[in-house]
Amino acid sequence: MLQRFAIADLPLTAWKNGGGSTREIVCSPQRSGLDSFDWRISIATIAQSGSFSVFAGVDRNIMLLQGDGVRLHGASGIDRRLDTAALPFAFPGDVALECTLLGPASTDFNVMTRRGRAQAKVQVHQQRARLTRTASGLLLALQGGWSLSDGSAATDIAEGQGVWWDGSPFAWAIVPHRAPARLVSVEITRPRE
Repeated sequence: MLQRFAIADLPLTAWKNGGGSTREIVCSPQRSGLDSFDWRISIATIAQSGSFSVFAGVDRNIMLLQGDGVRLHGASGIDRRLDTAALPFAFPGDVALECTLLGPASTDFNVMTRRGRAQAKVQVHQQRARLTRTASGLLLALQGGWSLSDGSAATDIAEGQGVWWDGSPFAWAIVPHRAPARLVSVEITRPRE
């Protein structure tokens, strides 16, 4: 199952605490909640500093898309400035962290996987590449347009557009239309794969 999406078309959900909003791209299995997903990918806008949500048994990967970024810090020893766009940072979601804005609102790309059920490999590409065949994953054009081809499936995506798939293996060849260009790939694997 291959699904196309555009960030601008994703529904915007405000956080209950008023600190930001989220655009969910995909949650697997579909219609699972925050306490039952295997993997979830979203884009969040952080509008004010505060405590980061804790997700027991979940591994997280976050990457700045727009803005000055944030500083994640806590008693666990994590102290990381996320102030460089398109640079993924992986951390355990079950540690308590404070999130301090480094400027106005920050927009971030988020990947969450439930430990023991799924793992994510997040990479940013700037040139043509052939990606590993995976049964689930996502590609999102961060800068410029890209051509995606799997032999049986081919499509072009513009900046802010992407594709995701779940349960049907794809091994994409990705080619930027022109430089500069950036595309994020998320390869989801499960323990039985």
